[in-house]
Amino acid sequence: MSQRFTVSKSDGDRSPSDIQGEVNQLFEGDEPPSSGGGSGGRGGGGGGAEAQDAPGTEEVVVLKGDTNPKECSPFINSSDAAAEKSQQYDGKNMALFEEEMDTSPMVSSLLSSLANYSNLPQGSKEHEEAENNEAESSRKKPVKAPQLGTLMGVYMPCIQNIFGVILFLRMTWLVGIGGVIGTFIIVTMCCTTTMLTAISMSAIATNGVVPAGGSYYMISRSLGPEFGGAVGICFYLGTTFAGAMYILGAIELLLIYIVPKAAIFPLEGLEGAEAEAALLNNMRVYGTILLTSMATVVFVGVKYVNKLALVFLGCVILSILAVYAGVIKTAVDPPVFPACILGNRTLVWKTFDVCAKTIETANGTVTTQLWRMFCDSSLLNATCDKYFENNNVTEVQGIPGIMSGILSDNMFGTYYEKGDLIAKQDMESVEDPDDPLTNSNRYVLADITSFFTLLVGIYFPSVTGIMAGSNRSGDLRDAQKSIPIGTIAAITTTSTVYMSSVFLFGACIEGVILRDKFGEGVHGNLVIGTLAWPSPWVIVIGSFFSTCGAGLQSLTGAPRLMQAIAKDSIVPALRVFGHGKANGEPTWSLLLTACICESGILIASLDAVAPILSMFFLMCYMFVNLACALQTLLRTPNWRPRFKFYHWTLSFLGMSLCLTLMFLCSWYYAIVAMVIAGSIYKYIEFAGAEKEWGDGIRGLSLSAARYALMRLEEGPPHTKNWRPQLLVLVSTDAEQNVEQPRLLSLTNQLKAGKGLTIVGTALEGIYLENYEQSQRAEQALRKLMETEKVKGFCQVTVSSNLRDATSHLLQASGLGGLKHNAVLVSWPRNWKQGDEHQTWRNFIELVRETTAAHLALLVPKNISAFPSNGERFTEGHIDVWWIVHDGGMLMLLPFLLRQHKVWRKCKMRIFTVAQMDDNSIQMKKDLTTFLYHLRIDAMVEVVEMHDSDISAYTYEKTLVMEQRSEMLKQINLTKNEREREIQSITDSSRGSIRRKNPAAVTTQLSVTEDQPAATKEEKPEEESKSASSPVSPPSQVQLIHDNTTPASPATPATPLTPPEAAQSPGEQVQMTWTEKCDGEPAKPPGAATPEGIKDIFNMKPEWENLNQSNVRRMHTAMRLNGVIMKKSSEAKLVLLNMPGPPKNRTGDENYMEFLEVLTEGLNRVLLVRGGGREVITIYS
Repeated sequence: MSQRFTVSKSDGDRSPSDIQGEVNQLFEGDEPPSSGGGSGGRGGGGGGAEAQDAPGTEEVVVLKGDTNPKECSPFINSSDAAAEKSQQYDGKNMALFEEEMDTSPMVSSLLSSLANYSNLPQGSKEHEEAENNEAESSRKKPVKAPQLGTLMGVYMPCIQNIFGVILFLRMTWLVGIGGVIGTFIIVTMCCTTTMLTAISMSAIATNGVVPAGGSYYMISRSLGPEFGGAVGICFYLGTTFAGAMYILGAIELLLIYIVPKAAIFPLEGLEGAEAEAALLNNMRVYGTILLTSMATVVFVGVKYVNKLALVFLGCVILSILAVYAGVIKTAVDPPVFPACILGNRTLVWKTFDVCAKTIETANGTVTTQLWRMFCDSSLLNATCDKYFENNNVTEVQGIPGIMSGILSDNMFGTYYEKGDLIAKQDMESVEDPDDPLTNSNRYVLADITSFFTLLVGIYFPSVTGIMAGSNRSGDLRDAQKSIPIGTIAAITTTSTVYMSSVFLFGACIEGVILRDKFGEGVHGNLVIGTLAWPSPWVIVIGSFFSTCGAGLQSLTGAPRLMQAIAKDSIVPALRVFGHGKANGEPTWSLLLTACICESGILIASLDAVAPILSMFFLMCYMFVNLACALQTLLRTPNWRPRFKFYHWTLSFLGMSLCLTLMFLCSWYYAIVAMVIAGSIYKYIEFAGAEKEWGDGIRGLSLSAARYALMRLEEGPPHTKNWRPQLLVLVSTDAEQNVEQPRLLSLTNQLKAGKGLTIVGTALEGIYLENYEQSQRAEQALRKLMETEKVKGFCQVTVSSNLRDATSHLLQASGLGGLKHNAVLVSWPRNWKQGDEHQTWRNFIELVRETTAAHLALLVPKNISAFPSNGERFTEGHIDVWWIVHDGGMLMLLPFLLRQHKVWRKCKMRIFTVAQMDDNSIQMKKDLTTFLYHLRIDAMVEVVEMHDSDISAYTYEKTLVMEQRSEMLKQINLTKNEREREIQSITDSSRGSIRRKNPAAVTTQLSVTEDQPAATKEEKPEEESKSASSPVSPPSQVQLIHDNTTPASPATPATPLTPPEAAQSPGEQVQMTWTEKCDGEPAKPPGAATPEGIKDIFNMKPEWENLNQSNVRRMHTAMRLNGVIMKKSSEAKLVLLNMPGPPKNRTGDENYMEFLEVLTEGLNRVLLVRGGGREVITIYS
C-alpha cells in the first residue's frame, strides 16, 4: 500500500497549514527537513520516496507502506480510512515525532480503528492476512455488526449440540448395564473433562480477539501450525463422524420406533446374525439416503439450516422437559408399561397380547398367544418348550415409579456377553443345564458384549459440542464475555441433567427394561419414551428431529472447518478444499465431508461409531488443555486472559483425563487416532508452509533452549560428548555471493557428528551504511546452506576492516555453552599476488587467534577440488599423516567423513613418522592397538625419517623466500626506488645461480624472461597444480623475476612475481633425499656427494647469512612433502598436522611459504590444528 500526498513549499514564513503539511509527511529516511524552501520535506537515505524539487512548486511524495504480514498489527494501517485519519492529526506539538509517523501513528488515529475492529468479515482467515491481502473493495463494504449475546450466541447452541442422540437412545441402557454407581462415575469423569476443557478454552478465547474459526483457530495459534493442523483435522474428523452418528440415530428411531414396516430388509422371522445383518443393511440404505438429502440441503442453502436450528433446539428442550414431567408423574400415578418375564427371562412383547400361559374364561381354560409361541399347538396337552413348562410367567411393572425403591436394585451394573439373555436377577428360574436354548428370538438378548470401557466410549459423544459457542465467535457482540459464561453455564446445565437422569432412571425404571436397549420388552417402545409425559411420541418425534438437526449442523460446520484449514495453506494436499462457490460456501469441503460421513454410515452401528468420534474429540480437547497449560507455565507476555479462573494444574488435569479416557474408550482406536495426528504433524512439518503465529510451542522451544544452554554452562563437555561445533568462515564477492561454496559441501560431509554449525562472513565498512549489504549477504548464506543441506545458523559481521570483523565473528559467535569449538576456513587463494598481501596476514592472525582461544582449526587447501555432496568415491584412501599429537582430531575427522555417502567407500590409512632413535616396529604395534581400542578401522604404516644433510636446493629455496620477504618490506618505496631495489635483488639472485649451474640458468632465463609474469600471477592456484604432474621434476631451479612489467601507481602494494618454484610445482626441482625411505631416490646434480655440497658452500657466500631456523624449517617441510608425495599422491584426501605460526610476526610470510612447500603437489589437503584438548577416547 502506498500513500500519496503533496507538500506545498514556499520561501518565507510558514503558516500553520504549512506546518501541518510538514508534520503530515511520513519521512522514510533520517535526513531532517530543511527550514527553507529548497529541499524541505524530502526523505533521505533511499527510503523509497520519489520527489521533484523545484522552488514554489508542489512536491509529490509517494511512500510505500510495510507489507510484511508477520510484523503488521491489525490496528496499524488497517484501512485507507485509518491511514487518511492518521494524517489529519494536530501536529503543532508533535515535531519530535514527525519523522516516525509512518511506523508509529498518532494514538488519536489509532483508537478509532482499535475500537471499531471487528473479526466478523474475516471468517476463519487469520487477521494478519486479512489486513494485508484483502482487496480494497472488500474492505470498504459495510459490515453489519454482530448482535448475538450470551444466551442465543453461546448458551443455546451449546445446549443443542451437547444434548443429542445418546441421551435419548442409549442413556437408559447405560444405566441398566453399568448400574447407577458405574454410570454416575462415567458421567462425572466425562463432564469433569469437558468442564476443565471449557475453563482452558475460556482462558484462550479471552486472550485476545478470536476470529470465526473457533477451536481450530485457538489451537493453531496457541500450539503452532503443526499441532494446529493435526488437531484441526482431528476435530474435523470428529465433527464429520458425529454427523454420521446423528444420522444413524435418526434412522434407528425411524426404523425401530416410528415406522418399523418401512424396512427394506424385513426382520420378521430372522434370528441371530441374520436379523443383525438385515438391521445393519437397512441402516446403511436409509442412512445413505438421509445423508444425501442433508448434504443437498446444506449445498442449496445454509440459511435454511440456521433458521431451523431454533426449531430443533425447541424439540430437544421439549423432550427433556417431558422426561422430567414423567418422572414427577410416576411419584403420583406411574404409567402402565408392563414387562413379561418367563422364569427370570424377559420376553419380547410383540406377538402376544396377554402375559400368561392360559386364561380362565366362561368356557374354561384356554391357551394364549404366548402358549402358541412355545408349544406346537394350542391344546393344553401340546408339547411345549421345557423351560416354558418348568417356569411361570410373571408380569412386572416396567416403570414402578420414583417412590418404589427400585433404585437399590439398580445400583450396581450387570454386564453381558453378546447373545446373553436379559434376566431379572431376583426371580427364580428352573433351568436344565443340558437343555439347549431354543426359540431365542422370543427372548430379549444382549446385542453386543458390554464392559465398562465400552460404556465410556459410547457415552462420551453426549458431552461433546462444548465448542459450539466459540465456533460462532464472529457473530457475538462480546465474544470475550459471552464464550466463558455461556459455555460454562451450558456445561453446568447439561451435566446436571445427565447426573440427575442417571439417578432418576435408576429410581423409576425396572432393571430388565433399562437393559433392554430397543424396548422389545415394552411393546417395542423407546424406553425413555415410556417414562415421558404425556406420551412416548413426544420423545420419539422430538429426538428424531433433534438428531436430524444435529446432523445438519455437523454437515454445515465440518466443511467450514476444513475450508479454514485449507485456506491457512498449512497442509498443501488440502488446498483444493479451500475453494468453493462464489458466495464462499465450501463446495469441495462439503463433498469430502459427505464421503467421510458415508464411511461412518457404512459401519451402520451407533455403538461402533461413537468411540471413533470420541477419540477425535478427546484428542482435540487434550490439546486445548495443553495449549492453556503451556501458555500459563511459559508466562509469555502476551498471555493475559480476561477470564481469570484458570490454573495450569486444572489444564494439566483435564489433559490427563482426556488421555485416560482415550485409552479407556478403546486403546486401539486411541493408537490409530494418535498415529493419524502424528502423521499429519510430520507431514505439515516437512511439507507444509512455514507459518509464524507466535505460538506456545515456539515459546516452549525458547524455554527449553534456555534451560539447555544453562545446563551446558555447568562445565565443559566430556570427551565422549565432544563433536565438531563448526564456525565456517566464508568470503563473499561484491554481489554478496559466496566465493567458496564447496566449503559448505565439506561442512555437510563433516556433520555426521551433528552438533552446531555457524556459517559466518565478514564485511568491511560501517554497519549503518552497509546494513542492506549485510542482509543480502545473510540471505545468500541461507540460500547456500539450504542448497548444500547444512543445518545451522548464519551470521554476518560488519567492521571497519576485515581483520576486526573476522575476529569479532570468532569471539562473539555462539551463545553460552553452545559455542563453536572448531573453525573451518579455506586456504587463501593467490596469496602471493601483490594485492592479496593482507589476505594472508589476516589468515595468520586467524590461526593465532584460534590457538589463543583453544579452538580447533581446519584448513582445506585447494577447496575447489573437493567433492560436492552429489559426488561418490567408489574407491580410494583417506590418508592421515599423524606427526604430532593434536588431541585426536586427525583420527576423528576421517571417521566423521566416512559416515557421509561421498566418502563412505574410501578406506582410511594412518601414517606416522619415526625418528632415528624410535622403534618403528613397536610404534606400529602400539598404533594398531590404539586404533583397535578407538574402534576405528584403518591401515597403519610407520615411515622412517633419518637425519640427513640439508640439500643445496633447500638453501636456495630459503634464500629465495627471504629475498621475497625483503621485497615485501619495501612496498612503501616509490616506483623508481622499488624498481631499482628489485633489479639489484634479481641480479644478486642470478649471480648466485650462475655460480651453481651457469649453462642451465642462462638458458632457462633466456626463455622465461620473455614470458610476462602477469600470466603466471593470474593463473589460479588449483589450475596450475592440476595442469601438470608434480612427480617429474626438471634438473634445474627456476627463478623468474620479470622486472620489465611496470608497477601500476594505483597498486603500490604489488610486490615482485614470486619465484616459480613456489608457484608451479610441476616445473620445479624435487628436493634431495638422503634418508632411506623405501629405496634411495635420485639426487639432482650439484648435490650428489658431500664434496659437491662443500664446494657449493664455498661458492655461495649468500647462504652463510641465511636464518638457520628458516633453513631447518624449510628442510623439514621439503622432506615431509617428499615422503607424503611418495605415499599419498594418489589419495583422495590427505589430512596432516598444521604447524603453528611463529611467535614473532617478523617471519609471517615465511610461514606461508613453509605450508606451501609442505603441501606441494597434493590435490586435496586438510590441514588440522587441535584445540588443546582430547576429542576422542577409548572408553565407553
